[in-house]
Amino acid sequence: MAEAPPDPSTDCASPVGNAAGPYWYEDHDSAVALLSALRILSAADQDLRRRMSAAMDMNTTDLAALRFVIAGERSPEPVTAVRLAQHLRISGASTSKLLDRLAASGHLRRAPHPRDRRSRIIVATDHAHAEVRERLSGMHAQMLEIARQVPAGTRAATVDFLLAMARHFDTEAPPKELTPRALSAVPDPVPDERPETV
Repeated sequence: MAEAPPDPSTDCASPVGNAAGPYWYEDHDSAVALLSALRILSAADQDLRRRMSAAMDMNTTDLAALRFVIAGERSPEPVTAVRLAQHLRISGASTSKLLDRLAASGHLRRAPHPRDRRSRIIVATDHAHAEVRERLSGMHAQMLEIARQVPAGTRAATVDFLLAMARHFDTEAPPKELTPRALSAVPDPVPDERPETV
């Protein structure tokens, strides 16, 4: 039997149904259920990407690179190694190794830049397009069907909420360094008073 999806109202971020009390939020606010559902979606998305990348015999960064390159083929600006590195937020050396892996697996290839002979662009192979369509087209169709179930009158507000949360994630500063625990607060270890054995 398929496991039922988690109920956002019982998530640890929500005060509803939490006998120990809420961890983050104090008020009984329906907005908390939205945040809980968002966390559940994020976790499910990460798990899906891990499963997809494993099925294609690559890691999640490789899959993200492949999807970026395929999406970039519809853009007027070709995908270069520099653009790919910026998107993935990895170093140039790591990008070069990634491209070597995906070229060896038959998913990506380097090609001359159409406007700059000194540069090269990254394009997906026919094999990559076929594999992505085979594995992801059904999932994307189901996602669209789920999206269509959102009432038309609330879609604009839903889009605004998701985009505002994405902007918040993108601009959130890294947390400050935690204050080290005072040494006096750490109890000294209890000495072993057992007699030594010879």
